[in-house]
Amino acid sequence: MLSDLLLQNETKILLVVADGLGGLEKNGKTELEAARTPNLDALAKKSSLGLTTAVDIGITPGSGPAHLALFGYDPLEYEIGRGVLEALGIDYPLKKGDMAARCNFATMKGEVITDRRAGRIPTEENERLCKRLSEAIDTIEDIKVNIRPVKSHRFVAVFDGEGLSHELTESDPQQTGKPPQVIKALAEDAGKTARIVNRFVLQAQEVLESEKVANAILMRGFASLPDLVPFGVQYGLRAGAVATYPMYRGLARLVGMDVLETGSGWIDELRTLRDNYEKYDFFFLHFKETDAAGEDGDFEKKTKLIEEFDALIPQLLKMKFEVIAITGDHSTPAVLAGHSWHPNPFLLHAPQTALTEAEPGFSERRCARGILGHLYSLEVMSLLLAHAKRLKKFGA
Repeated sequence: MLSDLLLQNETKILLVVADGLGGLEKNGKTELEAARTPNLDALAKKSSLGLTTAVDIGITPGSGPAHLALFGYDPLEYEIGRGVLEALGIDYPLKKGDMAARCNFATMKGEVITDRRAGRIPTEENERLCKRLSEAIDTIEDIKVNIRPVKSHRFVAVFDGEGLSHELTESDPQQTGKPPQVIKALAEDAGKTARIVNRFVLQAQEVLESEKVANAILMRGFASLPDLVPFGVQYGLRAGAVATYPMYRGLARLVGMDVLETGSGWIDELRTLRDNYEKYDFFFLHFKETDAAGEDGDFEKKTKLIEEFDALIPQLLKMKFEVIAITGDHSTPAVLAGHSWHPNPFLLHAPQTALTEAEPGFSERRCARGILGHLYSLEVMSLLLAHAKRLKKFGA
């Protein structure tokens, strides 16, 4: 329906995703409630608030489907493994027929995994290990294996050849104290691929057995390129993405956004946003660190990062976007040390078109009482377009 209602104008839209923003109580307060956020609190008074659910009630989303939903692509229709997103995020020239996997370096003692992220080794160490693997493993049967570092403990393995399938189980047990899982075929035509990736895992462990920390690998997110209507076609927007972490750059590139070169810090991202303000109608601005702190179970660090994020709000407001949305892709409560099914706090600032809350405060509980109510993330793009006056009336 949206394609028939689109209007062109000069309004600009900013979607800010503080990854894993939502949380749960520790000593009676969530991370957002424990943080000092004077700028977000004041902005909330002049904005509309609500909660969003990425996939469905009670479903814990991965970052891929959570972001796709925010971009307006139904995550139940487009199930895209993180391997594709990680590969695109590092500018790997992925092509139709390739099968990509997101991999972690991990620590194994005896037969069990003791650290799924190998202590979040530095990226420089990751690069050294990927070089070791690449020198030792080039081809398995008739399939070329391409190994590329991503960041910290994560790397990508891209399998290039005929007859590959992404219909596979994962080797990551998702918790410590358990052995890596044998990868199994989920479809009749995936047997060959399962055999090859299991051989890759075993060969990698042989190469890494002398390493003290990163002596194993875990594989998940098997995926091949999907067919998507490009973001610019779907919404009539020139879209730019500002993100430092490869996966989110890959997500933006997957849907057809221009992925802008930026530095490694939040201030770098703001500078990139400001420098490219005139070139695009829509920006996706991503901050990763809040999610990482939540996954590490570090309530205090996540709280501090939210305070640092709050300090950036005045700079965003100076850029005069007609519509600003601030939210998380999913919740990552530090008390759970992982993604959760809880809804995400959502703020919509559109001075010309939005009803305002008329009282300060930005938190999960405050958003639950907000004007917007409870939305699905899939509804966010139509809401942003409407407030940017980019949708005409439906019907007579």
